[in-house]
Amino acid sequence: MVERVKATDAALELIEMLKEKHGPLLFHQSGGCCDGSSPMCYEEGDLLIGSQDVLLGKIGDTPFYINKKQYDYWKHTQLIIDVVDGRGGMFSLEGVKGKRFLTRSRAFTDEEYKELKESIES
Repeated sequence: MVERVKATDAALELIEMLKEKHGPLLFHQSGGCCDGSSPMCYEEGDLLIGSQDVLLGKIGDTPFYINKKQYDYWKHTQLIIDVVDGRGGMFSLEGVKGKRFLTRSRAFTDEEYKELKESIES
């Protein structure tokens, strides 16, 4: 099964460290404004998920959401969550670690996109 979102080993390690400290987490792909287009990591319950948010999948057993309008632009791509040195979004939990999550992406192949569409329709 093709995944809409996945994480690098480095990102998965950081997610586990954050879960040990904060408990259950969730991600939301930021849409611009204050923190650019960063994947934002929150303690579960600190961000209200609305009817316009789409669950892309899970990384490190942590749900990953994106706003529907942004999803419509990115639905042809797989999001690959990585981690790099530096300060990211001021509201994201990893900032105090001197690390930040970063979204990389790649376009789905025609076959992968067809498989994704078929899985939604069934």
